[in-house]
Amino acid sequence: MTLLLTPELEIFIQSQVASGKYTSTNEVIIAALKLLKEHERIYQGRFEELKREIAVGLEEAERGELIDADTVFNHLREKLAKHRV
Repeated sequence: MTLLLTPELEIFIQSQVASGKYTSTNEVIIAALKLLKEHERIYQGRFEELKREIAVGLEEAERGELIDADTVFNHLREKLAKHRV
């Protein structure tokens, strides 16, 4: 497999090897790919969780279990104000 990297990425990889954190460019690339794989796993899990939450919300809406927008926005404003203190 041949990889074409930007000069910036090549410099970054070389700096990681030079720092002693990694023994080779291959090791840096493998570590980066492992992080990407983990990021994708987390993203996919969160995506599935959001789909389930949306489905619950839609079911509640179909049953008429709704909250008017003013109540929602007031609640959000209160929550935001608490975090700013």
